[in-house]
This record gives sequence, C-alpha cells and structure tokens, in this order.
Amino acid sequence: MTDSTAIPPTNAPRPDPVATNAAPLPPELLTEPGAAVPDERPVAHASAAERGRWNRELRFMLVVLAAIVVLFLAFALLIAFAPTGAAISALAIIAAPIATMVAAYYGISLALRQVADARDAAESAEARARAAEASARESDAWAAQMESGLRVAVAKLRDAGRDTKDVERAAGTPDEFF
Repeated sequence: MTDSTAIPPTNAPRPDPVATNAAPLPPELLTEPGAAVPDERPVAHASAAERGRWNRELRFMLVVLAAIVVLFLAFALLIAFAPTGAAISALAIIAAPIATMVAAYYGISLALRQVADARDAAESAEARARAAEASARESDAWAAQMESGLRVAVAKLRDAGRDTKDVERAAGTPDEFF
C-alpha cells in the first residue's frame, strides 16, 4: 500500500459534496449540537404561507359573520312583525339550516387544514429521512476510510518492526481485526 491511500487527518476539510456526487447535508447536520441554525427560508415563502392561513381564517370569519347577519335580520323581522308561534317556527326553520351550514363549513375547513398540516409534516419527515440517509452514507464512507487508514498504519508499523498493540487498543478493535 502507498501513502496515497492514507486518510486525511481529522482536522482536514471534508470533501466537497458536489464533487463527490453526494447529496448536500442540511444546515441542521452541519452545525454543532446546540448551535443555532439560521433560517434560510425565503421571506416570500413564509409570508405566502401566512397569507394562505389568513385567507382561510378570513373566509371562515366572513361565513360566520354572514350567518350572524342573516340570523339578526330574522330576529329583527320576528320582533317587528309580532312574535307569534308561527313566526317562531319560521325562525327556527330559517336558523337551523344556517347553523348547520356554518358548522359544516367549519368542519370541512378544519378537515382541509388538518390534511394540509399532515401533508406538510410528511414532507418535512421525508426531507429529514433523506438527510439522515445522506448522513449515514457519508458516515459509512468516512468509517471505511478510517478503517483503511488504520490498516495502513498498522501495516507500516509492523513493516518497521514496531509494536502495534497500543494502536490496536486505541482504535478499540478486536484482536482478530488485523
């Protein structure tokens, strides 16, 4: 074996992921544990998400407001034209479908929001899984390089007539490893 197969020292820079055809790692995996990760989302993306949420809430508020206005008008008409039993029954006939429609709209809006949140969570989990797989592949590659370098070092020490027991113990390898 030659010196060209030796592994670079641990303080040497890692290879460029673009040059090695490896997937780039997300910022969470490139920083030290506990370090703050900068938010690299575009501002327009964040505001678009907030606008979408605001639009949904605004639509729901408009539906509820329209229902309240219609019910208020119905009560005003009832009071204006003598509250008889027939008028109260008519008001119940008007109010029940309105309340049902508002409740149905709320239930559908809530279900759609839950579906969108679940889809976002699934996409986020998939991205984290891809990042973990890329990190595992990189770790496997580095482990193979470290093992190769350790084998080269032990072989060179043995060729030089040196004892390799300390190197083997420091590496934490089993006795039959070399």
